[in-house]
Amino acid sequence: MSHVIDHGHAADDHQNHHHHETFFNKYVFSQDHKMISKQFLITAIIMGIIAMLMSTAFRMQLAYPGEKFPILETFLGKWAKDGVLDPSFYLALVTIHGTIMVFFVLTGGLSGTFSNLLIPLQIGARDMASGFLNMLSYWFFFVSSAIMVYSVVIETGPASGGWTVYPPLSALPQAMPGSGLGMTLWLVSMSIFIVSSLLGSLNYIVTIINLRTVGMKMTRLPLTIWAFFITAILGVLSFPVLLAAALLLIFDRSMGTSFYLSDIFIGGQALEQTGGSPILYQHLFWFLGHPEVYIVLLPALGLASEVIATNSRKPIFGYRAMIASMLGIAFLSFIVWGHHMFITGMNPFLGSVFVFTTLLVAIPSAVKVFNYLTTLWKGNLVLTPAMMFGIGLVSFFITGGVTGIILGDSALDINVHDTYFVVAHFHIVMGSSAIFGMFAGIYHWFPRMYGRMMNKKIGYAHFWLTFVGAYGVFFPQHFLGLAGVPRRYYANTEFPMFDGLVDINVLVTSFAILAAAAQALFLFNFFYSIWRGPKAPQNPWNSNTLEWTAPVKHMHGNWPGEIPHVYRWAYDYSKPGKEKDFVPQNIPMEDGELDEGH
Repeated sequence: MSHVIDHGHAADDHQNHHHHETFFNKYVFSQDHKMISKQFLITAIIMGIIAMLMSTAFRMQLAYPGEKFPILETFLGKWAKDGVLDPSFYLALVTIHGTIMVFFVLTGGLSGTFSNLLIPLQIGARDMASGFLNMLSYWFFFVSSAIMVYSVVIETGPASGGWTVYPPLSALPQAMPGSGLGMTLWLVSMSIFIVSSLLGSLNYIVTIINLRTVGMKMTRLPLTIWAFFITAILGVLSFPVLLAAALLLIFDRSMGTSFYLSDIFIGGQALEQTGGSPILYQHLFWFLGHPEVYIVLLPALGLASEVIATNSRKPIFGYRAMIASMLGIAFLSFIVWGHHMFITGMNPFLGSVFVFTTLLVAIPSAVKVFNYLTTLWKGNLVLTPAMMFGIGLVSFFITGGVTGIILGDSALDINVHDTYFVVAHFHIVMGSSAIFGMFAGIYHWFPRMYGRMMNKKIGYAHFWLTFVGAYGVFFPQHFLGLAGVPRRYYANTEFPMFDGLVDINVLVTSFAILAAAAQALFLFNFFYSIWRGPKAPQNPWNSNTLEWTAPVKHMHGNWPGEIPHVYRWAYDYSKPGKEKDFVPQNIPMEDGELDEGH
């Protein structure tokens, strides 16, 4: 290991003396992990804004079905004639909103930003194992994002089969307007996105295994790095299955195969394709789809572990139990995909097996929750905006986890499947939790990225408005679901039994607009602070991990001299007998001092 580090040091000296950077290889085609993390973050923020505006548009339709909003025609043109949203474009908005949020914001944005920023800095490496692959990973991500956004503005409209793009709607270009070119672009975009994800994941795994500094044993790694490591392994194992599903779908659409098609009639005419099964696609999609939930959640939980321990001024409770619970979640995530398919006609015994494995996930998830709460308990809490978002994540994780128990039980799930109950569940447990983890990470590591501080007061306002807005949107949706309101419907006015529930949709939309408006505070705070925020001290949060020992300036190699060695775990906060309430990892152990990482 020392050979690798010395080699990196020599390469760094060589670069510093002989490498003159141009604008393009510093800001555009950069191979520096810190710049690439900023590229991922800015791209994800832009994609997030697009998805949020889409959700605001379709929420207006749900609250006020059939009413005219001239602003919609201004932005959407023929898809909102006279200010009324077109029904087919409504479904397209739902589809693209879900796709962008799940893949481009919470997968690419969250892992791409923080894995790139923190892995080399927290393990004590000069950079990623392969800077070139890292650069390629970002540019594949950028190209896939551009294709997805482009698909929204084409003449025939974007993909509109829901974010899961189930066949036969997605497999037959003639099925509806959103099954044509828009669906092809969706599949191309996702295929390129998967390439980006795989390149990034392989790089993260190799870097963590091979490039740790002297003394950085696996049991001394911060929980952030454990989370990124396990997430990357999940991605490598599950994303190829989605790629296979997408390729088979492209074959069915373009080459006359019948992987997913059989006995289909369109306009009274039977199609030639026979022998396929749309259920096959569901198996392939959800074999990725459930690990994907944890590809989204685990990095957020890892960031929360670091933020909560640092701002509680206490060692994280149950460090090894936290690692074991993440490993348990990762393993179980591969054997629970059938709980998305209880109503596909599966054998009830098989359903009961998936119920059992699904409910088992509650055990490692509860371990994480109890460890967060115990870390907070009697801590000397420093309520920074990052800490508030970290605590918010724990709140959403608990709330969403409780409804997951209902959806994980086949006898109960069959009654609320494809209703707003499902929408509420996964938006709280996956969407809101992960977004709050991402915000916690941005507020906490912003000084490390840009050398400046974000405004605290605006941060607090952003937290409370987003927290209240998110619960206001998704909590009432549970009751809509229990009343039987189906999701993805353009309007429920055709069903007299839902007339009394219109007011709940108005309430939900009001909170959605509040939460969307709150993000303007964040955007102002973020971009203003990059240029005008107060200069940050080297270690603004008195944290123990190695990234706060490196200077905040654009340089290859992270540390100007020798890479710091590591002598202790990352959570020596408020250690008895120490002058300060934190002891960084690069401070040698004193005689008789106990290393908690052992």
